[in-house]
Amino acid sequence: MSGQKLVGIVLLVVGIGLLYFGWQGSQSLGDQLSETVTGQPTDETMWFLIGGAAAAIGGAFLLFFKR
Repeated sequence: MSGQKLVGIVLLVVGIGLLYFGWQGSQSLGDQLSETVTGQPTDETMWFLIGGAAAAIGGAFLLFFKR
């Protein structure tokens, strides 16, 4: 297994984990209350979702596309 595929797998797993924690955070009572008042999820939840999406996309790109 090449180093590129290994990094891709790690990034994909980390990205999926961050997306899961972001989704869990968005379902919490505190975040839903904050979203009701401000109209936006908390910054922490947004960073988890953005970071998770970026890591998952980057990992999938490294894993499935050869250079």
